[in-house]
Amino acid sequence: MSCDDINLALITGATASPLSGSMASPLSPEVEEHLKNCARCRELVGALSAAVPEASPSPATLREIERGIVADLRPVRPIAPKLSIFGAFMAIFVALTALGVYRLGAFALAVMSPLQASLIFGALAISTGLLAYSLVNQMVPGSRYRIPPGLLPFGITISLAIAMAVVFQFQHERNFWAKGWACIRAGTPLGALAAVPLWFVLRKGAILSPAMTGAATGLLAGLVGTMALEIHCPNLDAWHILVSHLGVAVLGAMAGLVLGLVVENSKIILRP
Repeated sequence: MSCDDINLALITGATASPLSGSMASPLSPEVEEHLKNCARCRELVGALSAAVPEASPSPATLREIERGIVADLRPVRPIAPKLSIFGAFMAIFVALTALGVYRLGAFALAVMSPLQASLIFGALAISTGLLAYSLVNQMVPGSRYRIPPGLLPFGITISLAIAMAVVFQFQHERNFWAKGWACIRAGTPLGALAAVPLWFVLRKGAILSPAMTGAATGLLAGLVGTMALEIHCPNLDAWHILVSHLGVAVLGAMAGLVLGLVVENSKIILRP
C-alpha cells in the first residue's frame, strides 16, 4: 500500500471520521504495515486521530462574557418622537429671541424696508429650521439625512452671508469696531443662554459625533443672538451685519465645535 492509497482512504472516510477527528474503524493490516515504514503517513493519521476540543465555550467563559456585557448596562428611556424634539428646538429659539428683543428693543424694524425684513428674517427662519431638523436626526442613530450634517453649518453660514450682502448695502462708517463690539457683546450672551436648554434637549438622545453636533448646536444657539440683533440694531451697513450680527452665530458654532472635539478626545460618552 502506497501513500496515495492512505490519502484516498482518509478522503473517502474509510480510515478516519472527518467530523470527529478520530479513527472511524480499526486500521487494516496493510495500513498498519505501511505506517510502520512511513513517518509522513503516521504523522497524518496521528493528527486526524487527535481529540478535538469542544467547540462551545465553557460555563466559566460564558459567565465571564456575561459579566462583561452587563457591567455597564442601565435602563434608558425611549427617545421622544422627532416632531416633539423639533418643536422643542424651535420653541427654545423663539422664546430666547423674544427675550433678547424684549431686553434690547426692536429698533431695526422701523428702518428696514418690508422687502429687506422679509428676506433676512425668512433666511434666518429657514436656517433655523434646517439646523433643528438636522439636530433631531443626529439625536436618533440610524436616521437618514437630506443634507450632510457635517456640511450644513458651513452651508448655512455662507448662505446667510450672501443673503446679508445682497439685502443690505456696504457703507463706510466711523467707529466701526466700537459699534461692532457693542452688538457682539449684546448678542453673545443670548447665544450662550440658548445653548443651555438646547443641551438639555440634546442629552435625551444618542450623540454619536459630539464635534459635528456641537458645531450645529452652537450655530443654532448663536442664531438666537443674530436674530435678536437683526430685530434690534438699526445699523443697516452690510459690513456691520456680517461682522457683528452673523459673527455671533459663527462664534457659537466655533465654540460648539471646540467643545465637541474636547468631548471626543476625552472619550466622554454622552448618554440619554
